[in-house]
Amino acid sequence: MVKIAICGCAGKMGTRILNIAEKDKDVRVALGLEAKGHPSVGSKLGGGEVSDNCDDVAQTDVIIDFTVPEATMEHLDAAVRHKKAIVIGTTGFSEPQMDRIKEASAKIPVVLSPNMSIGVNLLFRLVKDAAEKLSGDYTVRMVEAHHIHKKDSPSGTAKKLAQIIKESSMREVEDIKSIREGEIVGDHKVTFEGPYDVVELSHSAKTRDIFAKGAIAAAKFVAGKKPKIYDMQDVLGAVK
Repeated sequence: MVKIAICGCAGKMGTRILNIAEKDKDVRVALGLEAKGHPSVGSKLGGGEVSDNCDDVAQTDVIIDFTVPEATMEHLDAAVRHKKAIVIGTTGFSEPQMDRIKEASAKIPVVLSPNMSIGVNLLFRLVKDAAEKLSGDYTVRMVEAHHIHKKDSPSGTAKKLAQIIKESSMREVEDIKSIREGEIVGDHKVTFEGPYDVVELSHSAKTRDIFAKGAIAAAKFVAGKKPKIYDMQDVLGAVK
């Protein structure tokens, strides 16, 4: 059984991860982490309790982090100190922060992905195939939509899709339109438009549970792995 720590355990993603984890016989929530002064600190959580001390990750196997870049760096440092694997779903990292993650991956296993959804990671594969097979006559556009609380724009997923297209075909995405309204969980659509047809590939998240399920799958995958950076394509290859 994999013992997990959930960072930001009282937040929207943290509570969904807890809910999914409690239904999975292969994992146990051993710790929740929250900011100092948070009212949930000291309360019971799964098989453990909520703490504001990052070093309590010593009692776990894998840390799951969906917080903000600054907090993720603290959790990453604790993971390195205690030689624990970490699953990072946070987005919006600066270049120096990305460098710190890469440095940490020389010492501990890290799953890093802008989107933990299995469905979105299938979309990554499909977009790669489309970019490789559809000629330069096709222009590429993208639309992504999220809730009004999302801070980064374009989304990390949209940036990853654009990176895949560039690496697969040496083409830039002509336009990325970002929409922030209501409580949209996450929608992404990539359009390849040629002189004779239009190809559209899209994914729409109905609930945050898809990210939580992916994070749990990633935690089970990375437990006991050798130090390096893994992504959800690695996890996807291991999911039966």
